[in-house]
Amino acid sequence: ETTPFFLASHSAIKVFQRTIIFNSWAVSSMVPSRTSLAVLAVLSLKSAAAFVSGYTLSRRHGGSATFLRMSERNSCENFANPKNDRRSFLATASSAAAASIFANVGFPEIASAKSKIDKINGNLASYGLPTIKKVPDGFSPLLEFFGRGKNRTPLLVNFAYPSDWVVTLPSNDVNGEDGTIQAGEYAKGDTATLFVDENGGKVDVATQGKDFFRNAIVKAISQKGDSIYQDFKIKKVVMGEGEYLKGQKYAICDYTYTLITGAGFEVDRQGVASVTSEGNGVQVLWTASTAIRYKKTEKQLRSIADSFRVYSEGLDLSSSRIEYLDDY
Repeated sequence: ETTPFFLASHSAIKVFQRTIIFNSWAVSSMVPSRTSLAVLAVLSLKSAAAFVSGYTLSRRHGGSATFLRMSERNSCENFANPKNDRRSFLATASSAAAASIFANVGFPEIASAKSKIDKINGNLASYGLPTIKKVPDGFSPLLEFFGRGKNRTPLLVNFAYPSDWVVTLPSNDVNGEDGTIQAGEYAKGDTATLFVDENGGKVDVATQGKDFFRNAIVKAISQKGDSIYQDFKIKKVVMGEGEYLKGQKYAICDYTYTLITGAGFEVDRQGVASVTSEGNGVQVLWTASTAIRYKKTEKQLRSIADSFRVYSEGLDLSSSRIEYLDDY
């Protein structure tokens, strides 16, 4: 009677410790950090419970003490060979750990994405603007102000980006606003960047030729100087086909160029840009990756460009109107 108790409790403690380490790795890799501790606790407890499911609590005859014994569905022959029992026990542990990991990870992320969509749609609806119908799988929505500072004309910017990309926003101080809205997986060179030409005037992008789009995108990629690129080419321009606000038009442009790095290296890049004209300026969301990666990233970049929307005319763009999201 004491052997089952010792074997079960000792093995459960050891496997529970290993489970915490295993679950810690999986949780830190796959679940947002602010929920990782809670998920870790649940996964580890569930795993430990699964590991000792072969044992049941029994009451000693004639006394109040309880002890652990093997449940009847596990034959006593395992106790005749402790090695077999341990092997079976640990095999069950491994299976239960894997099952608990893959049955639980991901749900907080899905809930977070849905929460963002609901909040953003609430803000868009309050302005009478088209809401987001669908976000591509693995993407997160963004709704932000560009132009909070007195030195810029305010715009409401909306697009979707891959959930594992990092978002950066403009900075503001007493002198005004600096920087832009950008998302990217910077280590791999994949980016999506907003560019606003406030001196571009109101333009009907549907009537423009390739030279107009070339000039607009070149301005966007050369904000740090003309010497950082060469061999820019517009490959194709088509009009976007999305659910746009009445009167809005977006042109989707495919392009290539060569980036000249600070160290003097040349990197071929390829991208997709969405160009529109809202208010008295021209707005460009340009996406790009290295030419080597473009075959893999093209679908992502097109989804970003297709999702781009910008608004200004007839809107109260006071900062108090937007419910900001803390999960970007």
